[in-house]
Amino acid sequence: MNSDFNDNIDEYIEHNNVQFIRLTFFDIFGGQRNIAILPQQLKRAVEEGIAFDASAIPGFSGDSRSDLFLEPDLKTLSVVPWRSIEGSVVRVFCDITYPDGSPFEKDCRQLLKKAEKKAREMGIYVEFGTEVEFYMLHCDENGIPTKEPHDLAGYLSVSPGDRGENVRRDICQLLMEMGIIPEASHHEQGPGQHEVDFRHGDPLQTADNTSTCKWIVENVVRSEGCYADFSPKPLRDRPGNGMHLNISLQSKDKEDYMYMFMAGVMEHIKEMTLFLNPRPESYERLGSMEAPGFISWSEQNRSQLIRVPAIRSGRKRFELRSPDPAANPYLAYTLLIHAGLDGIRKRAKLIPPVDLDLNTAPAEILGKLERLPSHLEEAVRYALESGFIKEVLPDDLVRAYCDQA
Repeated sequence: MNSDFNDNIDEYIEHNNVQFIRLTFFDIFGGQRNIAILPQQLKRAVEEGIAFDASAIPGFSGDSRSDLFLEPDLKTLSVVPWRSIEGSVVRVFCDITYPDGSPFEKDCRQLLKKAEKKAREMGIYVEFGTEVEFYMLHCDENGIPTKEPHDLAGYLSVSPGDRGENVRRDICQLLMEMGIIPEASHHEQGPGQHEVDFRHGDPLQTADNTSTCKWIVENVVRSEGCYADFSPKPLRDRPGNGMHLNISLQSKDKEDYMYMFMAGVMEHIKEMTLFLNPRPESYERLGSMEAPGFISWSEQNRSQLIRVPAIRSGRKRFELRSPDPAANPYLAYTLLIHAGLDGIRKRAKLIPPVDLDLNTAPAEILGKLERLPSHLEEAVRYALESGFIKEVLPDDLVRAYCDQA
């Protein structure tokens, strides 16, 4: 939306025939929540905020300070293209505040905004591009998800083996209608497994797009009578779902800080793993079937925690391969930005690359490499003991997150 949109709310509502407005926010685990209001209430929402009961949101607040307010971020207004035949439903992301207007410290979108601001103050501009994987599973006659894949196709398969081509087409079409440009979509390695990638952008925009993408996928797949499973390991003997993050940097002084940023991420990766891999089954995925298990990097190598892809455009980037789609993207990006900036401040040096396929490397090589946490309890311990995490995230958020893990 343009900068003077506040003065044109009525015009926007009339032009789009808006019937309902979804005020959308996220809990600390990345779960989408919303309150629906009528368009006549949007001005009040902008000027005063809309109250909700924070004590009913896990990890948010106790009963003693249960009133919080949603304040719409009007530049994120977007029509929900599948929700209404007559009239429009509009979605808008919201900031969360206390009654006095001060920011709610466990609002993950605002934490990410602060991380972006910190980077800009250092003259660093970070961009993320996200690759989201999911399984499409059949539901039974009662609509309950099963473990039966929608098809038995494999990596980059085509129809008729790939039965999800039309589903991915519909997903990409809806993404574009909501202003999100998908770069690619294809069948992944697992049966019924798919991937949607979209264009890189600033961290907040990309986190919003990631959340929107998952929401669209869930709705489109459900309309097919199936279930979209974003969990880290839907099928025990098949590849897990990853949320690979492509990260690129620009700087005011034109210096190349990418490898320092990578070094900072690798230094703090154990402490951050809980927030990148938040479920017990996340650790069934890590260390198998191309999902990394060691803290290592290399050029192009997909068996590593970080790979630096081959490029032709001149736009250097690196790909972090450990996160999975259960992660809250707002927290994940927040932590990664702070870790990378720490590496830049320290002018950190990268460990040497490991130019081997770690899936087949000999034990004497693997034994020399530092490992990622191997189970959820270990990841929780690293997070609780981390001074870095304490500096970046509010203590109440970390404790609530660990209690629910």
